[in-house]
Amino acid sequence: MSGIGSDVTAKVMARAAGLVDASQVRPVNVAAETAERALGVKYPVVNVYCEKITNGLREKFRSFSGTVQMAIEMRHSQDRLDGLQDRLEALVDAAMGMLTTARGDWGDGMFFGGTYEVTYGAVKQGGRNFIQVAKVTFEIGVSKD
Repeated sequence: MSGIGSDVTAKVMARAAGLVDASQVRPVNVAAETAERALGVKYPVVNVYCEKITNGLREKFRSFSGTVQMAIEMRHSQDRLDGLQDRLEALVDAAMGMLTTARGDWGDGMFFGGTYEVTYGAVKQGGRNFIQVAKVTFEIGVSKD
């Protein structure tokens, strides 16, 4: 049963790889400032991570039957404000399109029902001068023996 979060993250990573260059998609939940210092970042960047695991025991004879809340966090940075939000919104639109087409059975006891939520952060100082973050959150149903 161990590794549920990392198993679901791997499935999402495989789907999110088409949003930007594969080297810009990372399975990590890290603050932008830390990522720039420690990892070296090429924008836009997409972080995929598990936010919460809930074993609701919907199926009483399985060791895990519940949900995994996932996040796809997109960050874009540039030296001017003009067009920053437009570029980030295009990336979010691509993520929403990917999720829309990914509804259904993901295999290995995972299922995506199709619902998600998008939140946008305010533009801040950072990155190449200005940075903005958007996050898409969604739940994956999981049943494991």
